[in-house]
Amino acid sequence: MKELIVISGKGGTGKTSITASFAMLAQRPVVADCDVDASDLHLVLAPTLRERHVFMSGHQAIIMEEVCCNCGVCLPVCRSGAILPPSPEDGNDTYRIDPTACEGCGVCVHICPMDVIDFPERKCGEWMISDTVCGPMVHARLGVAAENSGKLVTTVRQQARRIAEEGNHPIILVDGPPGIGCPVIASITGASHVLIVTEPSVSGEHDMERVLDLTRHFGIPTSVCVNKWDINVEMTERIEELARQARARIVGRIRYDPSVSRAQIQEKAVVETACPCAEDIREVWKELALQ
Repeated sequence: MKELIVISGKGGTGKTSITASFAMLAQRPVVADCDVDASDLHLVLAPTLRERHVFMSGHQAIIMEEVCCNCGVCLPVCRSGAILPPSPEDGNDTYRIDPTACEGCGVCVHICPMDVIDFPERKCGEWMISDTVCGPMVHARLGVAAENSGKLVTTVRQQARRIAEEGNHPIILVDGPPGIGCPVIASITGASHVLIVTEPSVSGEHDMERVLDLTRHFGIPTSVCVNKWDINVEMTERIEELARQARARIVGRIRYDPSVSRAQIQEKAVVETACPCAEDIREVWKELALQ
């Protein structure tokens, strides 16, 4: 079983559209959307929900206001400013905790002399298993102001692998998050191959270099594809040369095509339409040769 992670150093390079097209071209794939902070692969693949699960991670402090003695010992020790003092003018007579500011460190719980601060596990979002026209899909949604997106990404990948192993699926296609942070690291570790989708711009070049450093650090085979290459041919050639120097493989170019937006509006993958760039995507998939 192989696992291809499609990532980019920045958002807006087209990795989700390309992943959706790969899902249509692959044979019996399992699809995973690991961009849990802003998932949108479902907008193209139109999944039918099969399962929904709560994602619990970390903890959140909650002051039991009915028994709080208002000693205020917890206030100066909270480094995140999550503890709110009493404000009778607003109808709050005891100390409270702002759930969006609480980091779940537990210092206030430890120091409270009356032991009136509860510390339950925090609900951070949800993960789902759905069916699509190309196969099963695992996707997730991180809660508002919630953290631990790297752990949620790991959960999505674990479920995708479980489904692939149980159903004997030959490949997992992952739409990864942008950037180089914790969610990206959680997306690529242990993967068979990484495809970096970049664009011919200064920011695209810079962010591709950062992602290449990351994949090289983890020793993961990496390929590079330049999307909308024809809007800046000189920059495209420069990016490809940098990728070669980093020992990444160039697997093709995808032309700029305004009809991609129309395909998205129709909730279709690019290769399901007559978009001129659809053939470019097919060639990139053939060059990857993962099946």
